[in-house]
Amino acid sequence: MKHPPRPAAPNRSAPGAPVRAAAAHVIQAVMQHGRSLDDALAFATSRNRFDARDHALLSAMVYGVLRHYRRLGWQLEQMMDRPLRDAPLVDALLRVGLYQMHDMRTPDHAVVSATTSAASLLQAEWAGSLVNALLRRSQREPERLEPPEDPAIRHSWPNWLADALRHDWGEAADAILAEGSAQAPMTLRVNRRRMSADDYRARLSRMGREARTLPEAPEALVLEQAGEVDALPGFARGSVSVQDASAQLAAPLLDVQPGQRVLDACSAPGGKAAHLLERCPKAQLTALDSDRARLQRVDETLRRVGVQATLVAADATDTARWWDGAPFDRILIDAPCSGTGVIRRHPDIKWLRRVGDVRALAKTQQQLLETLWPLLAPGGRMVFATCSILRAEGRDVVAHFLERHPEAESPSCDLPVGAADGAGWRIAPGGDWDGFYYAVLSRPR
Repeated sequence: MKHPPRPAAPNRSAPGAPVRAAAAHVIQAVMQHGRSLDDALAFATSRNRFDARDHALLSAMVYGVLRHYRRLGWQLEQMMDRPLRDAPLVDALLRVGLYQMHDMRTPDHAVVSATTSAASLLQAEWAGSLVNALLRRSQREPERLEPPEDPAIRHSWPNWLADALRHDWGEAADAILAEGSAQAPMTLRVNRRRMSADDYRARLSRMGREARTLPEAPEALVLEQAGEVDALPGFARGSVSVQDASAQLAAPLLDVQPGQRVLDACSAPGGKAAHLLERCPKAQLTALDSDRARLQRVDETLRRVGVQATLVAADATDTARWWDGAPFDRILIDAPCSGTGVIRRHPDIKWLRRVGDVRALAKTQQQLLETLWPLLAPGGRMVFATCSILRAEGRDVVAHFLERHPEAESPSCDLPVGAADGAGWRIAPGGDWDGFYYAVLSRPR
């Protein structure tokens, strides 16, 4: 006689356990498999039907754990009699638990119950008692969690990168290390073709959302509390975009005039291109990117804000494939870089970057400058930018270029924030500003 199939056992996990288990998977994907945080988080979201509240919790946990990954690991070691080996998912789950309890201030009972239960969802039932015991011990003995004075451990940076910052920034490095573990503000760029920043701030205020202007960036608004991008009034119609204040300094530096030919050589995702066309819609802009899929994002961005450009999918250094021979009055090289200036927004950068990456990226930056310099018209202006805070990707690249091209002029950037660094200008990350490097190069008439 054939028996009917046995019904599946009911899911007896504690409330909140699935989102903790998902967080452990995301962290393992980044730290063990080298996936970007954005990709790992998107994959986890697609695999789980979380509501808006759990989705927000998942994001908060994974961003927080990766911001403080090294310090949390050190704290785990203080709580354990023997190191945990060959169980990366359980290790990630333990860091999630510690972060919830001691950084997010989640009620202790909720953390212990949900995190312990999550172990079984990771097929690690053996670890439930370990998770329970360790989290309860951290409650009883919080003094064990006080991290050492070493800023690289306290603020969670790999040693090689902390050492590089100390070399480049001297006494300011410790503050930069601390800022790298902080949460960045949500900064908007108001489309000046639609309204002023003050007008948009008043519109937000009427909705109960507060923001403040930045005198140094006239189109910028810093939200007092971050929120969903799609919920911003007028976002879909292009009245406002999300863009860090430091990135908003590129368009004023280019100083584009109506009718000028402009090249945005590494355009994706298109924020700087949109900004300069919002300021000067009659510019003839060519937006170039080697990745066709990323160039599609540029197209979507420009359409949303209501501006037009010529989009070209090509390697900027392969000029024979895309350049029509007519010089450009303005060239923006928003060069590929390590992203060390935006680590507070992308904490996975700290753990995915390697020393060799910086050398390779600096070589690419040199190649872009060398290849695109002949395309600049006499009297034209080129802006070189990176969101890196390493001199190897800023001052050193520009200095090497100027040694090879004595005909090039390098007028002072004289930006309203940051300080001169060689022939360019660097901005330290922190407060309202991401870390950036800018240099202006011009060709004599």
